[in-house]
Amino acid sequence: MAAYKGRFVPKNPQKYKGDPTNIIYRSSWEMRFMKYLDENPNIIQWASEELFIPYKSPLDGKWHRYFPDFIIRMRDKEGKITVKMIEIKPRSQAVPPSPRAKGHHTKKYLKEVAVFGINNAKWNAAKEYCDNRNWQFVVLTEKELGI
Repeated sequence: MAAYKGRFVPKNPQKYKGDPTNIIYRSSWEMRFMKYLDENPNIIQWASEELFIPYKSPLDGKWHRYFPDFIIRMRDKEGKITVKMIEIKPRSQAVPPSPRAKGHHTKKYLKEVAVFGINNAKWNAAKEYCDNRNWQFVVLTEKELGI
């Protein structure tokens, strides 16, 4: 994922829930997804990092705030309205890191374990939040985004 950040200007600002003059993307993947949300007629409303979910970090045992990338209200193929919480992440951060040979825990591997542990804690909190509201929680990686 490119280290890429900027301000997104929607063509359909009425669809954005929040301040449409202050939409920030943190990757080219997020920017592309924002364009899709803005232009897709089945997307009724969307927001980016407009709500937070508390989660307990497995690293320090403290409570933190997780801001999911997107909340979307959409019309599905049957015409039913559904709400989805979407997180966009590289696949390498969405799956557990591969264990190394015994005794070869490099700094890189330990960082991968920490990142996955934090993501897992955030996503478990997000799934519970969504389950309580009849929403869906989805993690999109480069595979699902077709990148």
